[in-house]
Amino acid sequence: MARVARIDRIGGPEVIAWHDVALPPPAAGEVLVRQTAVGLNFIDTYHRSGVYPVPLPSGLGTEAAGVVEAVGPGVSGFAPGDRVGHFGARRGAYASHRVLPAAELLRLPDSVDDETAAAVLLKGCTVEFLVERCARVEAGWPVLVHAAAGGVGLLLVQWLKALGATVIGTVGDPAKAPLATAAGADHVLLSREEDIAARVRALTGGAGVRVAFDGVGMASWDATLASVAKRGLIVSYGNAGGPVTGIGLGALAAHGSLFVTRPTLFDYYVTAEERAAGVARLWAMLGSGAVTVTIGQRYPLEDAARAHADLEARRTTGSTVLIP
Repeated sequence: MARVARIDRIGGPEVIAWHDVALPPPAAGEVLVRQTAVGLNFIDTYHRSGVYPVPLPSGLGTEAAGVVEAVGPGVSGFAPGDRVGHFGARRGAYASHRVLPAAELLRLPDSVDDETAAAVLLKGCTVEFLVERCARVEAGWPVLVHAAAGGVGLLLVQWLKALGATVIGTVGDPAKAPLATAAGADHVLLSREEDIAARVRALTGGAGVRVAFDGVGMASWDATLASVAKRGLIVSYGNAGGPVTGIGLGALAAHGSLFVTRPTLFDYYVTAEERAAGVARLWAMLGSGAVTVTIGQRYPLEDAARAHADLEARRTTGSTVLIP
């Protein structure tokens, strides 16, 4: 019997309901996984609240780690007892057990524990594609990272520093500034107390940054727009402060012929080859020590509603995991 979260309507954290579900044995090409750690991501709140519409009823969660308990006919490469992780567009990771296609599973390196895997797979691969394949950041570039003490933000700062970029980070709470500094940010600005664009211009000799990574959205859009250098790039990848809407393209011209993209992970992880290469790069960055994972908080799996509320209120730091 699996314990599984489901939403039957969109709304606040209170719409997350828990059910006991009898899972079928794995069919051909499938694997039964007992989950040991589940990752919490902002996209989970978008699915729950309707920012990203999903068919209802729906599961929640897109990444987890665990142990193989059984394999279906024709499965090769996995056996009971193997440690595995998974992430993807398929929702339903908020569960004690799952039956999944073997093709969606990744064998976890011995050097990566289950909680770290659950905390980093989606966020780490997001950072990999944002930095290396979307923005193609180069050494010496000044870059801006909003929400630099968040789960993705801390990984972004470390990854960018490993490539030799100069990182300007923003945080909403002064208490979070030391986290961004410890991750390697060269400068940390307080988004609720400072004129971010003015400070960025001052720090870059008036030029602005080559790339801005903005996971906040509408709340930071004006500051982002005014912080980017001529012909620079805005990578708008999240909506923590509301989705960016009602923006005229003329604003990009007025601020220096800027480029803007709204990328999503699964447009960069389309093929098996892209997926394998991205995950290999993530394991390499973790293995070298260039990137470490900060798990700021852990919740029991069935406290997912409280975890959502804390995440949306920006009461969390680093990554969050749910423990079945």
